[in-house]
Amino acid sequence: MKNKNNDGLNRRDFLSKASLAFGSIMIVPRHVLGGKRPDGSSYLAPSDVLNLGFIGTGKQGRGLSNSFLSTGQVRISAISEVYQAKANLFLDRVKENYAKNPSWGAYAAIPVYQDYRELLASKNVDAVVIATPDHWHAAMAVRAAEAGKDIYCEKPLSLTVKEGRAMVNAARKHKRVFQTGSMQRSWPEFRQAVELIRNGYIGEVKSIKVNVGPPPEAYQLPAQSIPEGLDFEKWLGPNEAVAFNTELAPPITQDVFPNWRKYKEFGGGGMTDWGAHMFDIVQWALDMDQSGPVKVSAPHGKDQPYLTYTYANGITMTHQPWEWNSGVEFVGTEGTLRSARKKLETSKPELKDRVIGPNEKHVYKSENHYVDFIQAIRNRTMPICDVEVGHRTASVCNIGNIAYAVNKSLEWNPKSEKFNDADANALLGRKLNKTWGIKI
Repeated sequence: MKNKNNDGLNRRDFLSKASLAFGSIMIVPRHVLGGKRPDGSSYLAPSDVLNLGFIGTGKQGRGLSNSFLSTGQVRISAISEVYQAKANLFLDRVKENYAKNPSWGAYAAIPVYQDYRELLASKNVDAVVIATPDHWHAAMAVRAAEAGKDIYCEKPLSLTVKEGRAMVNAARKHKRVFQTGSMQRSWPEFRQAVELIRNGYIGEVKSIKVNVGPPPEAYQLPAQSIPEGLDFEKWLGPNEAVAFNTELAPPITQDVFPNWRKYKEFGGGGMTDWGAHMFDIVQWALDMDQSGPVKVSAPHGKDQPYLTYTYANGITMTHQPWEWNSGVEFVGTEGTLRSARKKLETSKPELKDRVIGPNEKHVYKSENHYVDFIQAIRNRTMPICDVEVGHRTASVCNIGNIAYAVNKSLEWNPKSEKFNDADANALLGRKLNKTWGIKI
């Protein structure tokens, strides 16, 4: 027979540790304390399957559905999509995956909402996966937090710095678990690179090169007919009206990532699309997840041919092409390290597979970005790429785009999240319409 006093002590010890895991931000698991969600439904128990709502069911959303279902710990309980053909394709793919994987259980009908706010109102949704174009991220994530849903949001986290901060504030206020979709943080080659750098294996880092695509351009594509089944007004959401072009929302016959990301009204160009991955590895390696650089300078003549960031400790980082596309090179006082997907190269070859000892510096270890999110929901703890982390990385990308736009050398204050320049500060946010926008 169990000793009730010991049980009580163990429970208090657990509650204390659970509270400390997230500092003053996080909450103790409600399935331990009892109680209800803001929408009146019960909180998830550790053994329960997680009900996910997918907002955005295009190419990225379809890939994420497989990644989450493959964990064996979720069911997709609702989707929201403004393009009927993409919703149908998503449902067909999910059905096919269930048929191929009997261990997932039986496929159940999934309701489809054109207005994502109806999905957020559902008591049958524990958490949402936001896989829409970037211009929608902040409005959806803030409303999801207000609805009491935990959130997985694709990278780059936000289109502007102010929108990113609004997402952080909402997640903290409503005590939501929030994973940014920067899945490279759960890949071994990048974790190894980060731990080698943090433990000084290339000495003191002096400079960094990041090779990702260019900044965005203004949207000026010619008008085309809006396809049947697409509510383009809802696709635009908080944005001002523009003419439709299939580059924004290609038909399902084209299995491609759409080019909305090239245009500043909807994305941040290659600077945010790939930069959200590669600048993220720099932020992680330099232990800057709660901060960022203090200066960013536009290219200026032969003396400074590339966009250049400077951190408070003097480390410089340039946005420039070199041999590895979508890669990062760290130059230290005792060697160099290059990192990209499935690639890790060091000037001292023995470092590549160096085992980092138990008494050395280690970073948070996640081996599956989707399982990590699910575990964080169950435990009410921070996932590997919390909203603040995603916001700080997106900010690095966004302030770089601002420096390109104003063509200046700018001082940046990571605490106040402001420049020393009025023209640059004017670009930290944007106008959102009253129907779909949020206050930023």
